[in-house]
Amino acid sequence: MGAAGRIVLAYAGFAAVVGVGWALWVIVRPGEERTREILKELPEANPLRLDETRRRNALMMQVLKDAAETKENIARGTGPLK
Repeated sequence: MGAAGRIVLAYAGFAAVVGVGWALWVIVRPGEERTREILKELPEANPLRLDETRRRNALMMQVLKDAAETKENIARGTGPLK
């Protein structure tokens, strides 16, 4: 078997692996109804939880901004900066 035969065999093997992966994905993926149910149960679907996450993210961004503006190593500190 020459180099061309090995290349064809490699491509065939790759195509077979991709095909098996695709087939398994089709078999195990949830149905459309289950997908909608999963989306309803996500934390982002709850307005209170979403607002809490936004506030927490805003606080983290403020902490990162404060840390970027100081020359101190705040990770080694034992208390608040101010």
